[in-house]
Amino acid sequence: MITSKTISNGILRALLTLAFCGLILLFFYQIQSVLIYLVISFIMTLIGNPILDFFKRRLKFNHIFATILVLFIFILIIFGFLMMFVPLVLSQGQNLSLLNTVEIEKDIVQLMEQISVFLDSHQIDSAQLLKEANVTSKVNFNFIPNFLNTILNTISSLGVALGSILFITFFFLKDRLMFIVGAKKLIPNSHEDQILHSLDKINHLLSRYFIGLLIQLFIVFILYMIVLFIFGVPNALVIAFLCAVLNIIPYIGPLIASVLAAILTMLSNLGSDFQSEILPTTIYVLIGFWMVQIIDNNFSQPIIFSKSVSSHPLEIFLVILIAGFLFGILGMVVAVPLYTIIKVIGKEFFPENKIIMLLTKDI
Repeated sequence: MITSKTISNGILRALLTLAFCGLILLFFYQIQSVLIYLVISFIMTLIGNPILDFFKRRLKFNHIFATILVLFIFILIIFGFLMMFVPLVLSQGQNLSLLNTVEIEKDIVQLMEQISVFLDSHQIDSAQLLKEANVTSKVNFNFIPNFLNTILNTISSLGVALGSILFITFFFLKDRLMFIVGAKKLIPNSHEDQILHSLDKINHLLSRYFIGLLIQLFIVFILYMIVLFIFGVPNALVIAFLCAVLNIIPYIGPLIASVLAAILTMLSNLGSDFQSEILPTTIYVLIGFWMVQIIDNNFSQPIIFSKSVSSHPLEIFLVILIAGFLFGILGMVVAVPLYTIIKVIGKEFFPENKIIMLLTKDI
């Protein structure tokens, strides 16, 4: 028989459970930076594992030396990126931190006037509307030095994050077997073989996926850089890298990269004639970027991704599309790794299901 005491005890337990869950969520929120470090270190470990195995099996290096060598490769790559970006950011930040916004506003006004002249010459009324809108008078250009100074402060604080990530990655690589042995003690004996096999398969597929992603981004970076060099766009190396990184966001990222490249191309040619120099150069750069995307979408991306995670290109496209509708850009970025994990777990625990058998036939 249900009594008032039973009901009150049930309500009390529910409230305590909610309070406990709230505290757990608050704790995770407070240590979100540490969680991000762990996730990045885990991804770097997945990328580094095949390199570590290569050093150990093919070159016969001992485990510690191979681990240090993998970490040294990561440091060299990161240092290369810093050497590419920091001088540019520092020089621009030094110039703009002096609040030299008058010159910036003058350049923007000049560009808008050139656009207006071009539109007027083609009998387009939007030129007059652009003049009437007087956008430059409504924009406070003082935000630019503040924004760049914020970037500089962020770069200076990245040292702690970078050191923490490299430290965690080192022990993830060095003590991989110890972590596996520790995980075995926490796994129920009834499902130990299934869980361990799933973890091993997930590690293998995700390592291939992230290495494939790096290869794809490198190919796009090289092609972007060639396009920008051909048309003489300043800071081509940095712009190509930024646009290549945006390719991590499926389908939307390349569109943002094209817009970014167009804007930076126009700004880099300020002072030139809009109709004869700025507009043609921008159009050529956009056409070049679109050709790169055609190559990437039809050749490099489907081949690399489908081979790395053993999924059909159409399957990957639909997964990314659905994740984008449900969870936005973040969903699109993590869609393929999460889908791969779900497929592996499904094959291990529900191998007789016909849908899972169809989706995991190549795993």
